[in-house]
Amino acid sequence: MPVRLLLSMLALLAACTPTVNVNFGGPERGLREETVLEPHASGAKVALIDVTGLIADASRPSLLGRGENPVDEAAKRLERARTDPAVRAVVLRINSPGGTVTGSATLYDEVRRFRADSGKPVVASMGEVAASGGYYLALAADAIVAQPTTLTGSIGVIIPTINLSEGLGMIGVRSRALTSGPNKDLANPLEPPRERHYAVLQAIVDDFYASFRSRVVERRPAIDAARLDELTDGRVVTGAAAHAAGLVDHLGGVREAFALAKDLAGVSSARLVKYPGASDKGPRSPYALADASGAQVNLVQLNLAGADALPHSGVYYLWTPAWESLGAHSPR
Repeated sequence: MPVRLLLSMLALLAACTPTVNVNFGGPERGLREETVLEPHASGAKVALIDVTGLIADASRPSLLGRGENPVDEAAKRLERARTDPAVRAVVLRINSPGGTVTGSATLYDEVRRFRADSGKPVVASMGEVAASGGYYLALAADAIVAQPTTLTGSIGVIIPTINLSEGLGMIGVRSRALTSGPNKDLANPLEPPRERHYAVLQAIVDDFYASFRSRVVERRPAIDAARLDELTDGRVVTGAAAHAAGLVDHLGGVREAFALAKDLAGVSSARLVKYPGASDKGPRSPYALADASGAQVNLVQLNLAGADALPHSGVYYLWTPAWESLGAHSPR
């Protein structure tokens, strides 16, 4: 009786979840797209590609094992949009607080490569949060559309560290690392902090920060130059404030981004199509082979309950407001 009841409930839930799917006709069988807006429009398409959560070139943790690699997934969708002649433009829907420096930069490069190879315009559409690495990614688009309530900005770099040596010493635990050089155990969380170690890390942070800031200047020529230092000091701002400062081009949601993408592509009518997660588990681009258990920077990993688990310790374009009280090492 309980089994029959469970099956009945599952059937009822399935029946109450309508979907509209059409065959993509692309190179990979079994993959489908969902028509989101204007299903009766012309044959032209605008592809909606989601980038959600932590941006990192590594598989996300999953209850059932390794999950999707966000860089791989986005790169594969860009490739499908590039090879489909009916796709005339892309809307990149970003809802992310950022991610690793390398993951964010890699996906930025993939979007710029897509733009150069295909000639198809890209419009970034910001969701609730498009901060730090999420904003860095948006800079790759031809235009940025933010909702007035979007939280964006957080232009900066962070290397989160934590030190447990004093607390461990109170319970009689002592650590001594044997190293090949004075900087091999940078920011070792088990030994007393050494300022010369943080000076090395700060130099890395400053280097990546200079790169991020120069990217903002390059890609956002309309930004208020008098406010550049203020806007790139790591603070988050609303979409409305970002628009006023020149960090984004327009205010609106997905519909406005869709209309702008059609305009940039020179089409008056198009279908907005969205690619769901791929059903196969095989490699779909070179990034699919990246694993969170690979080489790691020699810093303690910091996982926060209720937040995306970090793939490894390292250098981040990431908005981490909850970490400030935990001693995170940031540039500004």
